[in-house]
Amino acid sequence: MEDVLAVYERAYDPDRPVVVMDEKPLQPLGPARDALPARPGSARKEDHEYARRGTCSIFVWAEPLAGWRDAYALPTRTRED
Repeated sequence: MEDVLAVYERAYDPDRPVVVMDEKPLQPLGPARDALPARPGSARKEDHEYARRGTCSIFVWAEPLAGWRDAYALPTRTRED
């Protein structure tokens, strides 16, 4: 662990940039049922249950000492990702 922390303490060197990468998998969610409309004397009713709408991933690359970052999202998440 100390070896990794020492990398982050290095001074900025454009010939040896310190680039970090992170992935965040997500599960888009949507309503399982349509909401019941509002009626006189009753508010609109929404169900607390959600349906899973697949998976996706967000990837981020950053070079903190240079002030650079790049991110993109994939609409699906597969083994190759």
